[in-house]
Amino acid sequence: MATDPLAEAGFYFDELNKLRVLEPDVSQKTSELKEECKEFVDKIGQFQKIVGGLIELVDDLAKEAETEKMKAIGARNLLTSVAKQREAQQQQLQALIAEKKMQLERYRIEYEALSKVESEQNEFIDQFILQK
Repeated sequence: MATDPLAEAGFYFDELNKLRVLEPDVSQKTSELKEECKEFVDKIGQFQKIVGGLIELVDDLAKEAETEKMKAIGARNLLTSVAKQREAQQQQLQALIAEKKMQLERYRIEYEALSKVESEQNEFIDQFILQK
């Protein structure tokens, strides 16, 4: 069988009868590889979009978690502050109670002294009236 002199020189004809330098099977594999690369690039692009959406979602969740964390810290601090205020108020009220008890004791002693004076004065008046 005779060999094609153009093929021996490295020239080939494709299906459209155009002169090519590459062998037809190498040209076909190159085209297939080009298509596979395009599909791969498309898939990588879709993957990047999905990952970008996932990262955005995770960032949003992280921001929301941080917001809730700050709210919880604020609520805890407020609760601690309220507890301290109540404790201070309780101490003030206990001091006021102690002060009022001391005042009551002073009033009681004064009342007893005045009652004694009244009794003595009434006795003096009674004696004075009896002497007249």
